[in-house]
Amino acid sequence: MVPSNLGYSLREAGRHFRRNWSTVLGAIVTIFLSLFVIGLFVMGSVMIGNLVGNVENSVTIQAFLSDDADSNAVQALQTKIEGWDDVESVKYKSKDEALEEYKQSMSNRNASDVVAALDGENPVPASYVITLKDPQKVEEVANKLIQDSDFQSIADGSDASSAVSYGRETVERLFSVTYYLRMGAIVLVVLLSFIAFVFINNTIRLSIAARRREIAIMRLVGASNGFIRGPFLTEGVLEALIGSLLAIGVLQAGSQVVLPKLQQSLSFLSFNLPTQVVAATYGALVVIGILLGLFGSAIAMRRYLRV
Repeated sequence: MVPSNLGYSLREAGRHFRRNWSTVLGAIVTIFLSLFVIGLFVMGSVMIGNLVGNVENSVTIQAFLSDDADSNAVQALQTKIEGWDDVESVKYKSKDEALEEYKQSMSNRNASDVVAALDGENPVPASYVITLKDPQKVEEVANKLIQDSDFQSIADGSDASSAVSYGRETVERLFSVTYYLRMGAIVLVVLLSFIAFVFINNTIRLSIAARRREIAIMRLVGASNGFIRGPFLTEGVLEALIGSLLAIGVLQAGSQVVLPKLQQSLSFLSFNLPTQVVAATYGALVVIGILLGLFGSAIAMRRYLRV
């Protein structure tokens, strides 16, 4: 689709830009807004995805063990679980470690009162903390553990299912949010790309309609379709390219101003965007813009170049 008469196409596109600057400006602004929102949503989705991913990676299964469990059986089961395909690691947490963790999770005053009331007793059971390779497999691994006869024999309590905890409802909501975020990102990118495509198409149609007589004369003198198509393809690409570069500039400036403030206000969260993600997003915006300009112009020209 690259015009062979590039110099002529550039001159003609520049002349149309000057004569119809308001229409061209409208196309550029629409493309800019569409690509800006696409870029903003993609970069925002990456940041949210990173935050959600960090939460997902913290999803673990805690399996509570009976105080009377034989140490050899506990060690044997730990080795067995570590051999499962979806398990990353298994950490044994003793009763003393569990109680100390409980103290740290409470305020100092409350922890002291509760520990004093225990009168030297430690009611917190020992447990396995199971980390998964894929957090999405948490329910599958939990059910496998509950049905394991070796675990049933050393589980805390008579019901093995009550001795396994992974925050089922919270995990399900988390994965649901992650899924809808990803689907929403895809739908929005496609929708905004379509809007930009339609606007470029309509802009080129208006340009063609204004120069219909010129096109007819060019065809009468034997100009090829490629020669006639050149200026309009160039015009569409230039409009899309300018719009995409404006979107990149605003996104870059905005990220330099907004992200440090967010990081300062919410220091416990990470708003870092990997350089490769930013570069890939900017590159994709340029490519999307050029493709929209090319195909929007080409489709708009079809009806005028039919023999």
